[in-house]
Amino acid sequence: MSETPIGSRTLSIILGYDPTTLRERVDLRAAGERLEELGSLRSLSALNEKAVLLRLLGRLDEAIDIANEAVRQARFTGDREQLLGARIRHAQVLQYQGKADEAIIELTGCVDEARGREWTALEAFAIQNRGKVWFDTGDYENALADMTAAVFLREKLGASPAEIQAALTAVAVVQSALDVQRGSAGGAGSPDGQGGTDHA
Repeated sequence: MSETPIGSRTLSIILGYDPTTLRERVDLRAAGERLEELGSLRSLSALNEKAVLLRLLGRLDEAIDIANEAVRQARFTGDREQLLGARIRHAQVLQYQGKADEAIIELTGCVDEARGREWTALEAFAIQNRGKVWFDTGDYENALADMTAAVFLREKLGASPAEIQAALTAVAVVQSALDVQRGSAGGAGSPDGQGGTDHA
């Protein structure tokens, strides 16, 4: 099961991940063309895909409207698994809008529900995205915990080597950022004089 059941076309539009920001690198032309193909379709799968595409294209006002519509439609159908996926994608848009606190709250609820229902793929999807939000806010310790958990979940799922490698790369990026942050905190000018030895 794909972590983002949004269609292979949209997945192929994502070229990789920026090693500095952990955000998707996107074929903007292909994303725009796919969005045109979807047109005015209003099925849940189309809404989910459009929300992702609009987010990747930076059209965040439209993305949040479509993501909200997808959540409403999923809630109406009564399918809890589809609703959880829609909520995660909604939180992704909140992250891109700079609403980190709201995104963390939403994703934490999604992680807890997915774990409780043993929906491992959705748990991995939610926890990795929560890690990205923590990373955006500079909370590298929480980011590292989530990114590491995502690796274990993907291994449990039997994810492809490429997926595992991408998750491991994210862990390495966060670890590097955390090392730099700890090094800065432990400089000679540290006001509390405790340096960077607080953390094992």
